[in-house]
Amino acid sequence: MAETILITGGAGFIGSNFIRYILRQAQDDSIRQAQDDTIRQVQDDTIRQAQDDTIRQAQDDIRIVNLDALTYAGNLENLRDIENHQYYKFIHGRIEDSKLVRKIIETENISGIINFAAESHVDRSIIEARPFIDTNIIGTLTLLEAVRDYKLSRFLQISTDEVYGSLGTEGYFTETTPLEPRSPYSASKASADHLVLSFVNTYGINALITRCSNNYGPYQFPEKLIPLMILNALEEKKLPVYGDGLHVRDWIYVEDHCSAIWTVYQKGKSGEVYNVGGRTEKPNMEIVKSILKILNKPDTLIEFVKDRPGHDRRYAIDCTKIEKELGWTRETNLEDGLKSTIQWYLDNPEWCKNVRSGEYMEYYKKQYDK
Repeated sequence: MAETILITGGAGFIGSNFIRYILRQAQDDSIRQAQDDTIRQVQDDTIRQAQDDTIRQAQDDIRIVNLDALTYAGNLENLRDIENHQYYKFIHGRIEDSKLVRKIIETENISGIINFAAESHVDRSIIEARPFIDTNIIGTLTLLEAVRDYKLSRFLQISTDEVYGSLGTEGYFTETTPLEPRSPYSASKASADHLVLSFVNTYGINALITRCSNNYGPYQFPEKLIPLMILNALEEKKLPVYGDGLHVRDWIYVEDHCSAIWTVYQKGKSGEVYNVGGRTEKPNMEIVKSILKILNKPDTLIEFVKDRPGHDRRYAIDCTKIEKELGWTRETNLEDGLKSTIQWYLDNPEWCKNVRSGEYMEYYKKQYDK
């Protein structure tokens, strides 16, 4: 019997990359196991048969159900290549819908939940905070109540380093850093984190939290810094940079984040928080100039725009805990990750065209055409 995991928000940037990672990981692990088990066998056809058998067995162990509301950042094109995978199923709906969540748990025999579902863009939370409260707080509460009532084996909350607030020029966020959110978005995520830990302490559910630094990679919605700069540069449009461009972020390639999430889900201790970072601090301006250099575009495309309210100056993650306790490390350096990401956007112009139409362009004009 396969273990069925409910992935909420799986049509978004990180969630879709994670689903693809899990389905691929199951196959890769099974192939390695087959090779180990059959290393002394001579017949090629015997080896191939053993590999096929273990692939089927390993994939039978993991099944994914994806619940997503398909808001502006949720896009089924992110999962087009695996939409017919036999161990994957998509359901359209919101995590705030308690009846739907409970129906899915019952009918799909869900054993655990990984919650990616979130309104996640700071600028949008400044314009309108209510959707962030509804999804990030009420939605998380709905999931937690279902985990408690159905006694699910594990719940993993995907959070953010932004709940810690802003750092000075020195020091790092650790798992014991007090939460000091400074935007409606980060406040809603901090509230959700508190709910998760309260359910562990009050009801004894098996739940954990990951807090990650800034992600980048394929399928990222172009309101975020790196894809926005890539796509604007390709069209030789102005690249809007907030303030002086010296706000510092710790960058991690999305594939490395996915491996960290899976490591925590499998090995992490209930009630614990695990920071995930790339150990790669860079000012935004340096990221923008690196993108322009790779694309052979001039720095004159950079345009400084008015800084957003409450813009945190620096984030930096100390991920020693996950490295030492769970054995996870990031594998992709920033230079290689940026090149790979840029190449993905070059190779997928139709995806870029589709996600930049309609609602997103209205938001873009409202945010930057001032």
